[in-house]
Amino acid sequence: MSKRIKSFVYNLLSFAAFFLPLQVAVSYFTNLNGIWIPITAFVIGTVLAPKFQAVKSKDGEKLFMKWLFVKGVKEID
Repeated sequence: MSKRIKSFVYNLLSFAAFFLPLQVAVSYFTNLNGIWIPITAFVIGTVLAPKFQAVKSKDGEKLFMKWLFVKGVKEID
């Protein structure tokens, strides 16, 4: 599997891991109704989820991660 596909899958899974519990928490702890519950969970999940990116270099493709709770950019693999 290429690093670009890996980064897409990691982004999707990490966002889903934050979005789904956040949607339940927002509906339980706030008075929001209707479309505002998933919109709020989407915005918070987008900010909190780690971002993955594949970059081509002279050594080949590399996978990097940036996250709010980790200082700097970390290389994966």
